[in-house]
Amino acid sequence: MGPPRLRRDRGARPARGGALVLRPRAPLERLPAHPADPHVRRLVLLRHGRTAWNDAGRAQGHADVPLDDVGLAQAKEVAPLLAAMAPVSVWSSDLARASATAEAVAAECGLEPALDARLREFDVGANRTGLTTDEYAAAFPDEYAALLAGEIAGIPGRETDEDVLARFLPALTTYADSLGDGETGLVVSHGAALRVAVSAFLGWGDGPGEALGGLANCGWVELEHSASFWTGGTERWRLTAWNRVATP
Repeated sequence: MGPPRLRRDRGARPARGGALVLRPRAPLERLPAHPADPHVRRLVLLRHGRTAWNDAGRAQGHADVPLDDVGLAQAKEVAPLLAAMAPVSVWSSDLARASATAEAVAAECGLEPALDARLREFDVGANRTGLTTDEYAAAFPDEYAALLAGEIAGIPGRETDEDVLARFLPALTTYADSLGDGETGLVVSHGAALRVAVSAFLGWGDGPGEALGGLANCGWVELEHSASFWTGGTERWRLTAWNRVATP
């Protein structure tokens, strides 16, 4: 059984505070250290750079919107920071905003990104795609009311959390299982999809995931598979960083 349905709009939105900031042009040696522990596996999950629709507050869903100039600059800026983590593989959503972000980072690592449609953002439905929240509410008031009531399954073409997790989690699990001891993998995807996937992947359910807040464009998440005192020495995946960004 999947986690309880989240009652909120899955359109793209900026993160509201709480980002852990790495100062601009910080030398790589000042990044948070990743000890060369041969038993620790890591997944780094990166949201794509900014698009014009992000900037305008338009829901993107499966629309193939490219990065704008700011988004391209964000991808280039974050690339050396993530390359310093030495990923052995880069997997990406096949949508242009994610794949272009992945290509910038992969090039810095000497890798080629593998594209996977399972990593796409929520499909928000044909009526919601391309509209701001105000435009959607005015044009389709019945759908908007259903959205506010959490009746997502009744909105034509709109994916539920369960729909997204049914495709995203098997992909994420496959990537995690492919990593050897001491290896790091990078996944490039989308804000809403990453948020529900991380919560489900870690076995949290709905509540803690909601408390995490949104991911900034080119904000990233770090997951670590290791044993700790808090798990009684049992190895498991844990969240070690949320919404790290290259610049304020």
